Amino acid sequence: MAAEAAGSDLIHVVALLAAGVVAVPIFKRIGLGSILGYLAAGVVIGPFGIGIFSESEAILHVAELGVVMFLFIIGLEMQPSRLWGLRREIFGLGALQVGVCALLLTGVGLAGGFPVSQSFVAGAGFVLTSTAIVMQLLEERGEIAAPKGQRIVSILLLEDLAIVPMLALIAFLAPGGADMSYAQRLTEVGIGLAAIVGLVLAGRYLLNPFFRILADARAREVMTAAALLVVLGSALAMQLSGLSMAMGAFLAGVLLSESTFRHQLEADVEPFRGVLLGLFFLAVGMSLDLHVVIENWRIVVIYVVAYMVIKAIGIYLVARILKTGHREALERAVFMAQGGEFAFVLYSAAAAVGIIDSQANATLTAIVIISMVLTPLAILALRYLTPRDEQSLEGVDVADGLTGSVLIIGFGRFGQIASQPLLLRGIDVSIIDNEVEMIQAAADFGFKVYYGDGTRLDILRAAGAGRARAVLICVDKPDVAVRIAKLIKAEFPLLTVLARAFDRGTALQLIRADVDFQIRETFESALVFGGSTLEALGVDPEEVAEVIEDVRHRDAARFELQLVEGVRAGARFLKGNIGTPIPTPLSQPRRTGQALNEETAGVLHKSEHADLTPGANR
Repeated sequence: MAAEAAGSDLIHVVALLAAGVVAVPIFKRIGLGSILGYLAAGVVIGPFGIGIFSESEAILHVAELGVVMFLFIIGLEMQPSRLWGLRREIFGLGALQVGVCALLLTGVGLAGGFPVSQSFVAGAGFVLTSTAIVMQLLEERGEIAAPKGQRIVSILLLEDLAIVPMLALIAFLAPGGADMSYAQRLTEVGIGLAAIVGLVLAGRYLLNPFFRILADARAREVMTAAALLVVLGSALAMQLSGLSMAMGAFLAGVLLSESTFRHQLEADVEPFRGVLLGLFFLAVGMSLDLHVVIENWRIVVIYVVAYMVIKAIGIYLVARILKTGHREALERAVFMAQGGEFAFVLYSAAAAVGIIDSQANATLTAIVIISMVLTPLAILALRYLTPRDEQSLEGVDVADGLTGSVLIIGFGRFGQIASQPLLLRGIDVSIIDNEVEMIQAAADFGFKVYYGDGTRLDILRAAGAGRARAVLICVDKPDVAVRIAKLIKAEFPLLTVLARAFDRGTALQLIRADVDFQIRETFESALVFGGSTLEALGVDPEEVAEVIEDVRHRDAARFELQLVEGVRAGARFLKGNIGTPIPTPLSQPRRTGQALNEETAGVLHKSEHADLTPGANR
């Protein structure tokens, strides 16, 4: 019997892993993102799909640890000084958005004919955005550290704090809830504040000495266990005090953000975070009760649309009132228009005290989950429906009628250095770039850079490519560099073109595009770096120069072979560190061979004559 039970549990584990492994790559391939893949996979394998799992609640409780660890890692990136700098966004922007959206969504319930208490519970639950979904989306887009990402993080933190007063209001709105004394309410608030203060003190005075002792023990597995203990212990402390587990984990991360063990902790927690966060989205998908959706589909559809649209309008209005740009306000409204995982907690508490019944709880939960499913699709729609921001060219001159004898295309770190020998020699240089910020920054350092896209023939003509003696392609994108090279060589075949190559593959493409000179952007600096390392190890400078020249010869021979046979050719010209014997030298000997006796001298003499015979070396 025990073996059968173990086998059944293993089937569930395999099913969870298989669902994620199959669904996520498919959804990412078609452009729908990993979150929607996990949610869809959860619906399929859940109790309301093919029924591999019958109870999604237990999985959801375990999977919430993924959100906890995710918030811990975000906290590690958020130093206390940085968090203090966001205090206005947290308690200003965050509080205003929560308040406005709660009022608007409560009004939606009242307009539908529901009582005040039920309308407030339903709307307040939907106000609490999904931290897991929004954070994952921000991470995938690389915007967590950006200013607009930081503002969204601030709002999410305020929403985590808002769960406490909302739970207190539910207790007050419950039948007989008004009988709760003020002392009891103050006690609950005091417990929450005491938990936060206790966690801050423990993090400031205990965690660093604790990890230092463990580090001295030199037991890696113990450090990993300690990292998990800190994350889960902090989450448990906050949960027991009535706050959210995610808030506890975030605070623990913030307190350890300036620790010398920060990077070690992040590396230890990261693998668990990824797996459990995926499990969380799977569990959310499993929790979608399709029977409830089918039975109440009109209500579900109406309130999903109404809640998401009204909440998005509220978020947009708050953002615009606080002088946020239209594009950022619109993106924030779409990102945060869904309900979140804390709504499940709020609805369960309301059902427990009799404000809503079990049927309403299931319906509201389905509304929240569907809104979470729709969020990635809404973001995709926003991306396709809204035009890209046009760069303002205020204070920037567009390339037109330039007459420099050398034209530099792209003025990043590479182009800036490449321009110096030319300018010091007094050569007339024209420079174009398509990044307005770069052009404006270059002006502060005494450079006149014109706005222009080097992939357009009309811009090249206006920038003086037809009159220039040489063009330097210094852009950082390899495909763009090749396109510019082909365009210039097609339209100005006699023009000298020198190009920056991102890597070896790009260099081969540039050669085939007939550029006059190309250089891999890291080749020379890497040779200098390697030579300096040899000198630091005590090798004679003359021998270092010989070795570096040997590397050049090997690289050139490999490159010539790759031009004919492809980029994977010429491996024998590389010196590996496995110790594979090389049967023939790859470079010329440093000294000419000398015979040590008459017999050897005769052999060498015959060999030299044979080499001079016509056809001997074919």
